[in-house]
Amino acid sequence: MKIYHNPRCSKSRNTLSALQQKSNNIEVIFYLKTSFKKNEILDILKKLNKNPFELIRKQEKIWKEKYQKRNITDQNEIIRILIKHPILIERPILIGEKFGVIGRDIESIEQFFHQEGI
Repeated sequence: MKIYHNPRCSKSRNTLSALQQKSNNIEVIFYLKTSFKKNEILDILKKLNKNPFELIRKQEKIWKEKYQKRNITDQNEIIRILIKHPILIERPILIGEKFGVIGRDIESIEQFFHQEGI
């Protein structure tokens, strides 16, 4: 399983801790230090069953200043923005063999464990 992790985020740290209690087979991806490729984001979206707009952290300063007023609806453009500014991606993201969630709350994390048989 993978976690797209931001160590500066308390929810991400708490989610990583919960994962480590359940498994030692975790790939931690420090997504702010690595660059996303379009195919990787598409795979994440498929596992999350979400569209690119749902991955955006709309309260981030860069979103508000550069993109919010543009009313962007093209999914490919949103993906390009997420690749350019990974800070805009919701976190933490948990990806398993069959399923993925944005692990911002305990219910989502428990759902992930259940779906992945952990």
